[in-house]
Amino acid sequence: MTQKAWFLLLEGAWVTLWISGTAIALGLVIGLGIALLRSARIPVLDTILALYTSLARATPLVTLVLFLFLAAPRFGFPLDRTTAAILALTLNTSAFNAEIWRTAFLNFSREQREAALACGMTPVTFFRHIMLPQMITTSLPGLVNEMSFLIKSSPAIAIIGLVDLTRVTNRISAVTYQPLPPILAAALLYMAIIGVLIKLQSLAERKASRLAM
Repeated sequence: MTQKAWFLLLEGAWVTLWISGTAIALGLVIGLGIALLRSARIPVLDTILALYTSLARATPLVTLVLFLFLAAPRFGFPLDRTTAAILALTLNTSAFNAEIWRTAFLNFSREQREAALACGMTPVTFFRHIMLPQMITTSLPGLVNEMSFLIKSSPAIAIIGLVDLTRVTNRISAVTYQPLPPILAAALLYMAIIGVLIKLQSLAERKASRLAM
């Protein structure tokens, strides 16, 4: 491939990376918030959040992207392509993350919580220094799998005109009539992104383990 083709692929990879990365960061925080709110077991709130997570997980990502981009303006909330893409990815991944976080919360040892509170530790201190590090360690494999899946599903954003890595690959293939080289190059870039995630997972697990000690 030419130098220009590689440059275009890297541009597309950057679009994929920063849009997916933003959605991943937001989804982790929102998912944790949903899990904690559901753990409060407030009937009406729990029903609303359970419905949200079910609908968001059941809706195909490409449908969610199109709906937000096309329907939001009808309700007085016009979204540009980038905002619609980030919002769609965030809604999708936060729903999956919420269930991963909630599972870790439900599996947390009640004895540890009771012992910490009995020793005079405040709920906030207990959550920050004891519970959250252990939840992170338990949830990391599932969270990283969800991040990887989101990145691999991100070509759905191309349907509203965003030029991500997959869309650039298709354009180069259409111009050069040689689809294999750009497809292989795109595969290598996706593998590099996922490989970095896996490495970060390993580092985060070691960090969380030290914090939990």
